[in-house]
Amino acid sequence: MKILFTILKIIGVLIALILIIALFVKKEIKLEKEIVINKPKVMVYDYVKLLQNQNNYSKWATMDPSMKKEFKGTDGTVGFVSAWDSDNKDVGKGEQEITKMQGDRIDYELRFMKPMKAINYAFMGTESISDSSTKVIWGFNGKMNYPLNIMNLFFDAEKMVGDDFAIGLDNLKRILEK
Repeated sequence: MKILFTILKIIGVLIALILIIALFVKKEIKLEKEIVINKPKVMVYDYVKLLQNQNNYSKWATMDPSMKKEFKGTDGTVGFVSAWDSDNKDVGKGEQEITKMQGDRIDYELRFMKPMKAINYAFMGTESISDSSTKVIWGFNGKMNYPLNIMNLFFDAEKMVGDDFAIGLDNLKRILEK
């Protein structure tokens, strides 16, 4: 009985320690990747504002060629929704909605349903470098609530998501500069 009590006490202390550490771990995930594309800003913006075009350059869209896709609304306008459903656990199920558009930026709300539920935000921005070149910025903002934010100690968003954004931007550059 004494051994069982000691084991329970140790487990309790470990849980308390994890919960205390989680109080000091960041909750926000924020990253941005950028690339320069040798095309005029209007051409680049007109391409990236169409959410369906992400299927041509996003790493996630190419991970499961047989994923189910559904589109609602008019692409390239606020309110357009692109939904996906994949049996591939790295792709999962969710949807992305255009929430705001400016002359140089498109904001999205990402609603993940599986493998876990989450709402995050992303954007694509375009900035003229010259008449014939454009900087494209792909950004992501997410949040992990307490105590799940403890996972941020083990999850390197810059490495995992940032590398996928960089691949997508390289693909976008290749497509647009063809």
